[in-house]
Amino acid sequence: MGWDMKAWLVLFILVFSGLVKAQSDLESDIDIAVQNAKKGIYWVLNNIPEKKSHLDNDLIADDKLFASVKLSKEINGVKIEAIGFNNTYTVTIKLFRSNESLEKDGFLNKKENSENSEEGK
Repeated sequence: MGWDMKAWLVLFILVFSGLVKAQSDLESDIDIAVQNAKKGIYWVLNNIPEKKSHLDNDLIADDKLFASVKLSKEINGVKIEAIGFNNTYTVTIKLFRSNESLEKDGFLNKKENSENSEEGK
């Protein structure tokens, strides 16, 4: 193998290893943003207001915004939107949970559910 071939092989290995590291860093940053959005969802589920029909809140730790959450009560459940942040990455998760599933999982009391149903009439 000549010097030219060895130089191209070394260059190829260096470029390829740099691309693999960049992809790994990208996936890691996105995973952290997803985890932050999940934390926002769990925070909202544990803090569903009894009286209010909407909730908007930013979750901050160590002087950094890690999630922004929105909750709106619908006729048969709640709609949740959580945006997770990490560095310059944002991930949005939107979901709908029915009142029945919220009761089953312990996030909503039956009394609250019956009051919400009566308000919708």
